Amino acid sequence: MTTSAATDVLLERARAWAAEDPDDSTRAELQQIIADVDGGADPSDLADRFAGNLEFGTAGLRGALGAGPNRMNRVVVIRAAAGLAAYLQEQGETGPVVVGFDARHRSDDFARDTAEVMSGAGFKVWLMPRPLPTPVLAFAIRELGCSAGVMVTASHNPPQDNGYKVYLGDGSQIVPPADAAIAAKIDAVGPLAGVPRGAGGTVLGEHLIDRYLDTIAELAEDGPRDLELVYTPLHGVGGTSVLQVLETAGFPAPRVVEQQEQPDPDFPTVAFPNPEEPGAMDLATALAEEHRADLVVANDPDADRCAAAVPTGHGWRMLRGDEVGALLAHHLMSRGRTGTWATSIVSSSLLGKMAAAAGQPYVETLTGFKWIGRVPGLAFGYEEALGYCCDPDHVKDKDGVSALLLLCELAAECKAAGRSLVDVLDDLAVEHGLHATDQVSVRVADLSLITAAMERLRATPPAELGGLAVEQVDDLALGSADLPPTDGLRFRLADCARVVVRPSGTEPKLKCYLEVVVPVDADAGVDAARISAAARLDALGRDIEAALGL
Repeated sequence: MTTSAATDVLLERARAWAAEDPDDSTRAELQQIIADVDGGADPSDLADRFAGNLEFGTAGLRGALGAGPNRMNRVVVIRAAAGLAAYLQEQGETGPVVVGFDARHRSDDFARDTAEVMSGAGFKVWLMPRPLPTPVLAFAIRELGCSAGVMVTASHNPPQDNGYKVYLGDGSQIVPPADAAIAAKIDAVGPLAGVPRGAGGTVLGEHLIDRYLDTIAELAEDGPRDLELVYTPLHGVGGTSVLQVLETAGFPAPRVVEQQEQPDPDFPTVAFPNPEEPGAMDLATALAEEHRADLVVANDPDADRCAAAVPTGHGWRMLRGDEVGALLAHHLMSRGRTGTWATSIVSSSLLGKMAAAAGQPYVETLTGFKWIGRVPGLAFGYEEALGYCCDPDHVKDKDGVSALLLLCELAAECKAAGRSLVDVLDDLAVEHGLHATDQVSVRVADLSLITAAMERLRATPPAELGGLAVEQVDDLALGSADLPPTDGLRFRLADCARVVVRPSGTEPKLKCYLEVVVPVDADAGVDAARISAAARLDALGRDIEAALGL
């Protein structure tokens, strides 16, 4: 097909899409692009918008806002809702569906469309009354006895993105084969005009949100509450919930970063609305330094993640997700929590040693709370990307509000005893060895580079990384008795070190997760072990980057 003929076909598809688009803004956006291309402009942007359908997977949908099937927009959302409704009907589900949304651009529109499509398909629909944290939606599914739930959010993605996360009636995110079955139903949806639309369901009252907040607050037991706290919701929806939970649990009101206190879908004070990103916590740590705070805590924009920073005497140190996970597990184990302790294959192995020492079962899952939340008898689960499930009886997903409360409770107990959270981490290092983790991420413009890099690693795995012998290579794509197949490689190294390489599920990145374990010498102490671990991690990072060839 000639370039001209291909462009004509592309324009024809775009005009058909625009004719069906019920939204004035995206329809006008697409019509302008069509006119520009018709007039001789570069068709590459239009081609990208129609390069395929935004893929529906275990993370649901996530992508940049805009017109066309390869973007997040009302046409894509209506089709997704219709496909989900058809899947639920095929499964014989008759219970209600609850729909939540965050404060991102178009989240309320996408939630309203979903509610109307679900209502039109015959389901009773509950709609959240305002932008709220994702864990409120996960709580509501079980509290209301729903068949499914939909959360419109792109979590900590850039401001131009939005997404569509699907949960089934057990309160967990979808996993295979449900994702593929729903995707097939979406593909089978006919013209938009044939999708029935209902009244849009019933807006939930505050009683449901209050039940969630009270349930979370009850996780905190009687104990010290003296804590000078700085908090930021990073322009997201967590602020009101966090302040109410802390107040109900008896904590003094935190100092909130004023510039980031209100929901703002443009995230104006941060380059990237993720508390892990460099600079995202600068305003919070500056406020903490000014007021000599004991702890800084933050949520990501949909408040399902929690980050923390601690004073070091010469500035502030962000705690890694693995460190917060170990602290929360220690806190819950110390108060007698029993059950199965779980984390993902890319998180630290420390939790497994802590569980063994406590005589408790431990499970490793694939990455993501869609797997962690499904662990039978779960007591606590976490993954290194700042996600923690502290109350699986009520929220079978990561919850940044409950994690924040329990971390504050532990910090207050430490302060009352003249200790710190770092002292607790040091205790764990002395008992189990210092488990230090890091991550190397390589962002690419061409996804084929990721495929090629994984093929190279599989064909010629390195014999040594960071000066440590590679003792075993696990190709995670083959699956095992314990894990379903996933695209990834795990290198088991000498001295209990480990490297896991996997493509990101939400971004065009190849991620490498590093861990080293250094015994703590009784004379040299934990600081010496940290210095040794940092050098080993640096060496591992350099070698795995070289092995990737990107």
